[in-house]
Amino acid sequence: MNLTEVKEIVRQELPHVLRTDKTFRYVIQDMLRESFASKQETENRFEQMLKVIKENQAEIRAMREESERKWKKQQAKDQAWHEESERKWKKQQAKDQAWHEESERKWKEQQAKDQAWHEESERKWKEQRAENQARREESERKWKEQQAENQARREEMRLFINKYNSSVGALGSRWGLHSEQSFRNALKSILEVSFGVQVLNITEYDDEGEVFGHPDQIELDIIIKNGLLIICELKSSISRSDMYIFGRKVQFYEKHHDTKATRQIVISPMVDKHAYRVAEKLGIEVYSYAEDVKQMRNEE
Repeated sequence: MNLTEVKEIVRQELPHVLRTDKTFRYVIQDMLRESFASKQETENRFEQMLKVIKENQAEIRAMREESERKWKKQQAKDQAWHEESERKWKKQQAKDQAWHEESERKWKEQQAKDQAWHEESERKWKEQRAENQARREESERKWKEQQAENQARREEMRLFINKYNSSVGALGSRWGLHSEQSFRNALKSILEVSFGVQVLNITEYDDEGEVFGHPDQIELDIIIKNGLLIICELKSSISRSDMYIFGRKVQFYEKHHDTKATRQIVISPMVDKHAYRVAEKLGIEVYSYAEDVKQMRNEE
């Protein structure tokens, strides 16, 4: 019989033997006493464990009560903090509301000021526009009156042209003309009578100051024949600035009469050497004393 079979027989028969054989049962108990506590020892150990548990329960209860006390204290602090925070928040809300109301009031005041400023600016702009319109109308009226006067003057000159025959005198040692006007009248008579052209001396008013930089009268001599328009300037002497002024006179006439000059001519016995450069730049023909022209150009 092997060990396994023996163990199986013991496992099957041992409970019955322990119930029926007291001697065998006591033997087994003595053998197991060293490994397992007795009933009395077990009860003593259980009572000690209950005592420890009760002590631990009292300690746990005290700890729980202390924790609850601390928790309630913290709850009270939190409640006070929340109440203080809510009080500060409401106070800040009131400040913000007052700030918003003050800002809105100031914004409305500024809006009212801006509106008043815009209305005042518009009123002044309308007044200025009306004043400018009145000035333009007045300038246009004067220009039309001047045009009518010039037209009447031209008609008068055309009717009585043959009455004004001017003799050529001495303008100087070189020209031998009496004056600019004498030469102009003589040239006018010669051209109109002998060559059948129209020679006009016109005077117009420059309201905007395009020529001299300020409003003033503009005088020009023009020659007209079969669509040909020649604008002339006759002076005893011509400087650089005079040449620029003549160029602006031509531009003024072309602009206000919607026409283009065929030729621009300056006639003078004395022309400043710097004026020749201006004339060349502006496309102006210059007629002067031959020797003076040669001498001035050599100096350049």
